[in-house]
Amino acid sequence: MVPKQRKTGPRISVLPGTRVATRQLQSQDSLYDFPFPFSWLSGYLAILVGAGLTFVLQSSSVFTAAVVPLMGVGVISLERAYPLFLGSNIGTTTTALLAALASPADMLLSALQVALIHFFFNLAGILLWYVVPVLRLPIPLAKRFGDVTAKYRWVAIAYLLLSFLLLPLAAFGLSLAGSTVLAAVGGPLVGLVLLVILVNVLQRHRPAWLPRRLRSWAWLPLWLHSLEPWDRLVGRCCPCRVCSPAPAAAKEAHCYENPEVLASQQL
Repeated sequence: MVPKQRKTGPRISVLPGTRVATRQLQSQDSLYDFPFPFSWLSGYLAILVGAGLTFVLQSSSVFTAAVVPLMGVGVISLERAYPLFLGSNIGTTTTALLAALASPADMLLSALQVALIHFFFNLAGILLWYVVPVLRLPIPLAKRFGDVTAKYRWVAIAYLLLSFLLLPLAAFGLSLAGSTVLAAVGGPLVGLVLLVILVNVLQRHRPAWLPRRLRSWAWLPLWLHSLEPWDRLVGRCCPCRVCSPAPAAAKEAHCYENPEVLASQQL
Protein backbone atom coordinates (compact mmCIF):
# COMPACT_ATOMS: atom_id res chain seq x y z
CA MET A 1 0.00 0.00 0.00
CA VAL A 2 1.47 3.31 -1.10
CA PRO A 3 1.18 6.05 1.54
CA LYS A 4 -0.56 9.22 0.48
CA GLN A 5 1.84 12.07 -0.08
CA ARG A 6 1.31 15.28 1.80
CA LYS A 7 0.96 18.57 0.00
CA THR A 8 3.90 20.77 0.78
CA GLY A 9 4.93 24.27 -0.10
CA PRO A 10 7.42 25.21 -2.79
CA ARG A 11 10.63 23.21 -2.49
CA ILE A 12 13.95 24.98 -2.79
CA SER A 13 17.19 23.21 -3.44
CA VAL A 14 19.83 23.84 -0.81
CA LEU A 15 22.65 22.30 -2.79
CA PRO A 16 25.61 24.64 -3.45
CA GLY A 17 25.45 26.73 -6.58
CA THR A 18 21.72 26.43 -7.09
CA ARG A 19 19.20 29.01 -7.96
CA VAL A 20 15.61 28.64 -6.91
CA ALA A 21 14.39 25.29 -8.22
CA THR A 22 10.72 26.15 -8.45
CA ARG A 23 8.64 28.75 -10.20
CA GLN A 24 6.56 29.54 -7.15
CA LEU A 25 9.24 31.90 -5.85
CA GLN A 26 9.28 34.08 -8.94
CA SER A 27 8.28 37.69 -8.58
CA GLN A 28 4.54 38.36 -8.28
CA ASP A 29 4.55 42.12 -8.14
CA SER A 30 0.93 42.41 -9.21
CA LEU A 31 -0.15 40.82 -5.91
CA TYR A 32 1.40 43.69 -3.97
CA ASP A 33 0.13 46.58 -6.09
CA PHE A 34 -2.62 48.92 -5.03
CA PRO A 35 -5.99 48.12 -6.59
CA PHE A 36 -6.99 49.89 -9.77
CA PRO A 37 -7.04 52.85 -10.38
CA PHE A 38 -4.34 53.45 -7.74
CA SER A 39 -1.85 50.83 -8.95
CA TRP A 40 0.51 53.59 -10.11
CA LEU A 41 1.06 54.52 -6.45
CA SER A 42 2.94 51.27 -5.78
CA GLY A 43 6.11 52.56 -7.42
CA TYR A 44 6.06 55.79 -5.43
CA LEU A 45 5.52 53.82 -2.24
CA ALA A 46 8.58 51.76 -3.18
CA ILE A 47 10.54 55.02 -3.56
CA LEU A 48 9.54 56.03 -0.04
CA VAL A 49 10.47 52.58 1.29
CA GLY A 50 13.87 52.75 -0.38
CA ALA A 51 14.49 56.24 0.97
CA GLY A 52 13.40 55.25 4.49
CA LEU A 53 15.50 52.09 4.66
CA THR A 54 18.54 53.91 3.31
CA PHE A 55 18.05 56.63 5.92
CA VAL A 56 17.96 53.97 8.65
CA LEU A 57 21.00 52.14 7.29
CA GLN A 58 22.83 55.37 6.44
CA SER A 59 24.30 53.62 3.40
CA SER A 60 22.86 53.23 -0.07
CA SER A 61 25.58 50.67 -0.84
CA VAL A 62 24.37 48.36 1.94
CA PHE A 63 20.78 48.71 0.75
CA THR A 64 21.75 47.97 -2.86
CA ALA A 65 23.87 44.99 -1.80
CA ALA A 66 20.86 43.59 0.06
CA VAL A 67 18.40 44.03 -2.82
CA VAL A 68 20.56 42.72 -5.67
CA PRO A 69 20.73 39.10 -4.36
CA LEU A 70 16.95 39.12 -3.93
CA MET A 71 16.67 40.11 -7.58
CA GLY A 72 19.06 37.29 -8.49
CA VAL A 73 16.81 34.63 -6.96
CA GLY A 74 13.63 36.14 -8.40
CA VAL A 75 12.08 37.50 -5.20
CA ILE A 76 12.12 41.09 -6.50
CA SER A 77 11.76 41.99 -10.15
CA LEU A 78 13.78 44.64 -11.91
CA GLU A 79 10.66 46.78 -12.32
CA ARG A 80 10.05 46.72 -8.56
CA ALA A 81 13.72 47.21 -7.61
CA TYR A 82 14.05 50.24 -9.88
CA PRO A 83 11.95 52.61 -7.67
CA LEU A 84 13.62 51.14 -4.58
CA PHE A 85 17.01 52.18 -5.93
CA LEU A 86 15.68 55.61 -6.85
CA GLY A 87 14.42 56.04 -3.31
CA SER A 88 17.80 54.92 -2.04
CA ASN A 89 19.37 57.81 -3.94
CA ILE A 90 17.12 60.16 -2.00
CA GLY A 91 17.78 58.48 1.34
CA THR A 92 21.52 58.73 0.93
CA THR A 93 21.30 62.53 0.74
CA THR A 94 20.22 62.64 4.39
CA THR A 95 23.80 61.88 5.42
CA ALA A 96 25.01 65.10 3.80
CA LEU A 97 22.09 67.05 5.26
CA LEU A 98 22.84 65.82 8.78
CA ALA A 99 26.52 66.60 8.34
CA ALA A 100 25.66 70.09 7.08
CA LEU A 101 23.50 70.77 10.12
CA ALA A 102 26.48 69.93 12.33
CA SER A 103 28.67 72.55 10.63
CA PRO A 104 29.86 75.68 12.46
CA ALA A 105 27.59 78.70 12.36
CA ASP A 106 29.76 80.62 9.90
CA MET A 107 29.80 77.66 7.46
CA LEU A 108 26.24 76.46 7.99
CA LEU A 109 24.77 78.27 4.98
CA SER A 110 27.39 77.02 2.53
CA ALA A 111 27.18 73.47 3.89
CA LEU A 112 23.39 73.40 3.56
CA GLN A 113 23.60 74.72 0.02
CA VAL A 114 25.96 71.91 -1.00
CA ALA A 115 23.77 69.29 0.73
CA LEU A 116 20.62 70.63 -0.94
CA ILE A 117 22.35 70.59 -4.33
CA HIS A 118 22.99 66.87 -3.75
CA PHE A 119 19.34 66.34 -2.76
CA PHE A 120 17.79 68.23 -5.67
CA PHE A 121 20.17 66.63 -8.16
CA ASN A 122 18.98 63.15 -7.14
CA LEU A 123 15.38 64.34 -7.01
CA ALA A 124 15.70 65.65 -10.58
CA GLY A 125 16.85 62.18 -11.61
CA ILE A 126 13.60 60.70 -10.28
CA LEU A 127 11.52 63.35 -12.03
CA LEU A 128 13.35 62.69 -15.29
CA TRP A 129 13.62 58.90 -15.31
CA TYR A 130 10.53 57.71 -13.41
CA VAL A 131 7.55 60.07 -13.44
CA VAL A 132 6.89 59.55 -17.17
CA PRO A 133 6.68 55.76 -17.79
CA VAL A 134 8.03 56.08 -21.33
CA LEU A 135 11.23 57.63 -19.97
CA ARG A 136 12.05 54.72 -17.66
CA LEU A 137 14.87 53.81 -20.01
CA PRO A 138 17.25 52.40 -17.36
CA ILE A 139 15.02 49.29 -17.08
CA PRO A 140 15.35 48.08 -20.73
CA LEU A 141 18.97 49.23 -20.81
CA ALA A 142 19.75 47.18 -17.71
CA LYS A 143 18.05 44.12 -19.20
CA ARG A 144 19.96 44.48 -22.45
CA PHE A 145 23.27 45.04 -20.70
CA GLY A 146 22.60 42.09 -18.41
CA ASP A 147 22.02 39.79 -21.38
CA VAL A 148 25.23 40.96 -23.04
CA THR A 149 27.25 40.61 -19.84
CA ALA A 150 25.90 37.10 -19.23
CA LYS A 151 27.23 36.08 -22.65
CA TYR A 152 30.47 38.09 -22.53
CA ARG A 153 31.67 38.48 -18.95
CA TRP A 154 34.53 40.79 -19.88
CA VAL A 155 31.99 43.44 -20.94
CA ALA A 156 31.36 44.25 -17.26
CA ILE A 157 35.07 44.97 -16.70
CA ALA A 158 35.27 47.00 -19.91
CA TYR A 159 32.19 48.99 -18.84
CA LEU A 160 33.70 49.81 -15.45
CA LEU A 161 37.00 50.91 -16.97
CA LEU A 162 35.30 52.97 -19.67
CA SER A 163 32.66 54.64 -17.53
CA PHE A 164 34.62 55.32 -14.36
CA LEU A 165 38.16 55.79 -15.62
CA LEU A 166 38.71 56.38 -19.34
CA LEU A 167 35.77 58.65 -20.16
CA PRO A 168 36.18 60.87 -17.06
CA LEU A 169 39.92 61.18 -17.71
CA ALA A 170 39.30 62.04 -21.38
CA ALA A 171 36.69 64.66 -20.47
CA PHE A 172 38.96 66.11 -17.80
CA GLY A 173 41.91 66.27 -20.18
CA LEU A 174 39.87 67.98 -22.89
CA SER A 175 38.46 70.45 -20.39
CA LEU A 176 41.99 71.44 -19.40
CA ALA A 177 42.64 72.31 -23.05
CA GLY A 178 39.68 74.70 -23.00
CA SER A 179 35.95 74.66 -23.57
CA THR A 180 36.43 75.13 -27.32
CA VAL A 181 38.51 71.98 -27.62
CA LEU A 182 36.07 70.08 -25.43
CA ALA A 183 33.13 71.13 -27.60
CA ALA A 184 35.00 70.49 -30.87
CA VAL A 185 35.95 66.94 -29.88
CA GLY A 186 33.11 65.92 -27.61
CA GLY A 187 30.29 67.41 -29.67
CA PRO A 188 30.80 65.26 -32.79
CA LEU A 189 31.33 62.15 -30.65
CA VAL A 190 28.09 62.71 -28.75
CA GLY A 191 26.28 63.40 -32.03
CA LEU A 192 27.65 60.19 -33.54
CA VAL A 193 26.49 58.15 -30.54
CA LEU A 194 23.01 59.67 -30.70
CA LEU A 195 22.84 58.97 -34.44
CA VAL A 196 23.80 55.32 -33.94
CA ILE A 197 21.16 54.97 -31.23
CA LEU A 198 18.52 56.51 -33.50
CA VAL A 199 19.44 54.19 -36.39
CA ASN A 200 19.30 51.16 -34.09
CA VAL A 201 15.84 52.13 -32.87
CA LEU A 202 14.60 52.63 -36.43
CA GLN A 203 16.14 49.33 -37.53
CA ARG A 204 14.14 47.53 -34.86
CA HIS A 205 10.81 49.36 -35.11
CA ARG A 206 10.65 51.25 -38.45
CA PRO A 207 13.16 49.74 -40.89
CA ALA A 208 11.16 50.99 -43.87
CA TRP A 209 12.01 54.56 -42.90
CA LEU A 210 15.73 53.94 -43.44
CA PRO A 211 17.66 53.64 -46.67
CA ARG A 212 18.27 50.04 -47.67
CA ARG A 213 21.93 50.40 -46.78
CA LEU A 214 21.20 51.40 -43.18
CA ARG A 215 18.62 48.72 -42.43
CA SER A 216 21.44 46.49 -41.24
CA TRP A 217 25.02 46.92 -40.01
CA ALA A 218 26.21 43.90 -41.98
CA TRP A 219 28.15 46.12 -44.41
CA LEU A 220 30.46 47.23 -41.59
CA PRO A 221 33.50 45.18 -40.52
CA LEU A 222 32.51 42.45 -38.09
CA TRP A 223 34.42 43.98 -35.17
CA LEU A 224 32.35 47.17 -35.48
CA HIS A 225 28.93 45.52 -35.08
CA SER A 226 29.62 42.31 -33.16
CA LEU A 227 31.40 41.38 -29.93
CA GLU A 228 32.48 37.96 -31.21
CA PRO A 229 35.89 39.11 -32.54
CA TRP A 230 36.56 40.96 -29.30
CA ASP A 231 35.50 37.90 -27.33
CA ARG A 232 37.98 35.72 -29.20
CA LEU A 233 40.70 38.29 -28.57
CA VAL A 234 39.93 38.42 -24.85
CA GLY A 235 39.86 34.62 -24.78
CA ARG A 236 43.38 34.48 -26.17
CA CYS A 237 44.65 37.12 -23.76
CA CYS A 238 42.93 35.54 -20.73
CA PRO A 239 44.02 31.89 -20.52
CA CYS A 240 42.25 31.37 -17.18
CA ARG A 241 38.87 31.60 -18.99
CA VAL A 242 37.39 33.68 -16.19
CA CYS A 243 36.04 36.24 -18.66
CA SER A 244 34.36 33.59 -20.82
CA PRO A 245 31.05 31.91 -19.98
CA ALA A 246 31.14 28.27 -19.02
CA PRO A 247 30.18 25.87 -21.84
CA ALA A 248 26.66 24.53 -21.74
CA ALA A 249 27.87 20.94 -21.65
CA ALA A 250 29.73 21.56 -18.41
CA LYS A 251 26.61 22.92 -16.75
CA GLU A 252 24.60 19.83 -17.64
CA ALA A 253 27.23 17.69 -15.94
CA HIS A 254 26.34 19.11 -12.51
CA CYS A 255 23.14 17.78 -11.03
CA TYR A 256 22.47 21.01 -9.14
CA GLU A 257 22.46 22.96 -12.42
CA ASN A 258 20.14 20.56 -14.24
CA PRO A 259 16.45 21.31 -13.55
CA GLU A 260 15.39 17.83 -14.76
CA VAL A 261 17.63 16.19 -12.18
CA LEU A 262 16.34 18.54 -9.50
CA ALA A 263 12.73 17.72 -10.36
CA SER A 264 13.40 13.97 -10.11
CA GLN A 265 14.94 14.21 -6.65
CA GLN A 266 12.98 14.34 -3.41
CA LEU A 267 14.70 16.79 -1.08
